[in-house]
Amino acid sequence: MKNMYSRRDSLKLSLLAGLGLSLQPSYGFFNSKDKVRTRPIPKSGEALPVVGLGTWQTFDVGTSVEKRKLLTEVLNQLHGFGGSVIDSSPMYGSSEKVVGDLTGQLDFQKELFYATKVWTSGKQAGIRQMDSSFNKMGVKRMDLMQIHNLVDWRTHVKTLKDWKAQGKIRYWGITHYVDSSHESLERIIASERPDFVQFNYSIRSRHAEKSLFKTIEKYQVASLINQPYEGGSLFRAVRGKELPAWTKEWDIHSWGQYFLKFILSNSNVSCVIPGTSKPHHMIDNMGAGLGRIPNRETREKMASYVKSL
Repeated sequence: MKNMYSRRDSLKLSLLAGLGLSLQPSYGFFNSKDKVRTRPIPKSGEALPVVGLGTWQTFDVGTSVEKRKLLTEVLNQLHGFGGSVIDSSPMYGSSEKVVGDLTGQLDFQKELFYATKVWTSGKQAGIRQMDSSFNKMGVKRMDLMQIHNLVDWRTHVKTLKDWKAQGKIRYWGITHYVDSSHESLERIIASERPDFVQFNYSIRSRHAEKSLFKTIEKYQVASLINQPYEGGSLFRAVRGKELPAWTKEWDIHSWGQYFLKFILSNSNVSCVIPGTSKPHHMIDNMGAGLGRIPNRETREKMASYVKSL
């Protein structure tokens, strides 16, 4: 049998009952009792699962009953494998409200790590937007509030520092998603010392390795990684391609896990947050946090292999 494991058609699940409410993985290489590894948040030492969940587009489903049932199973699988981080934003349409509605009905709601963002200009506008996010996500205290794409960051930093001191938020951070903003992120990290920074990083987009990772290590900042699949282009690049045989040595069983384990092989990555609305993709993503993590030599081998395709 070929060592082929495509994202679309090689994730084999048993019978899907109740519109996705009873998915059971039938993988031979891990089971639902396995839990993903954790890494400490530098500023506090709190253990954070290394694979989380992004909600851009995927949770913007409004009131659709069928889509909400599938997303509930996505959340069940996230928690079932020990994950907790859910990242959203007021920019993501109905995502915050959907997250709040669905997690409010789950018995593990208090075990989740809620992260969202402020995405507007002006102090009072920012406060109103963040208060709205609290209400939509159904939390009295936000685990992580971030300044989305550095919009009016100088204003919001003051509010977030005050809110953390008051206990209204546990951590605060800054975000962006393009290489050209990495230098700005570094300058703000050095001057304002956020708890978290969120940015883009992937097997073919390694600009953050130039100095951003060194900066977060120096100032003890946790990192959330967005764009891990480069908007899906990585899967298009490997479509129809076999996984190398040597990936089995690193407990890699799919291209999705290949791409995520490359990211997690960087010890300065706290958590990677791929988005999905499909339960079987959530299971596959969580598999990247299980088993062995590639060493430095292997991560370069992984990158070279993808480049050669």
